[in-house]
Amino acid sequence: MSLTIADLEQLQQEHPDWQMELVEGNIIVMGPSDYESDEISIRFAAKLWNWVEPRRLGRVTGSSAGFILPRRTKDHATKRNLRAPDVSFVVAHRLKRTQRDFVELLPDLIVEVKSKTDQIDKLAEKIQMFLSLGTVIGILIDPDQLTLTVYRLNQELKVLRNGEILTLPDLLPGWELPISDLWPPVFE
Repeated sequence: MSLTIADLEQLQQEHPDWQMELVEGNIIVMGPSDYESDEISIRFAAKLWNWVEPRRLGRVTGSSAGFILPRRTKDHATKRNLRAPDVSFVVAHRLKRTQRDFVELLPDLIVEVKSKTDQIDKLAEKIQMFLSLGTVIGILIDPDQLTLTVYRLNQELKVLRNGEILTLPDLLPGWELPISDLWPPVFE
């Protein structure tokens, strides 16, 4: 049975604490992240938001913000997908007013953080799907390898490690994120 966004919305009303995505007509119930990967997501989002907000560059959201993705073909029978990256950024002029619903657009930047149970190839596939539809940049953070990988459509992957700095001059001119700032501190 192929499900729709309306079906997902009905399930959300029945189970408001469940986080779900709709992928090719199938509802995927997302489990909670491990503590470390969620802290890394929040660290990335906070550093991004601290740059974006005072400059009014756009909107930064977390893993609960759902995006209704465009159909891959003009065939209206094609299933609609509803996905929620760990962190998303939408340029201000593309979403001038926030909405009390899922948004029907692609974020300009998405970030996925590998949790303990995630598979890298599945996260990379999700990022590539967003890029193929029009997202500008995808980022995959792997806490196990202490790496951040930048994805762009039809370009070579760029892997960054501690001691290196993430910059995205075409999307966020002037923003810099030292990779080492992503990893949670150890308190003595």
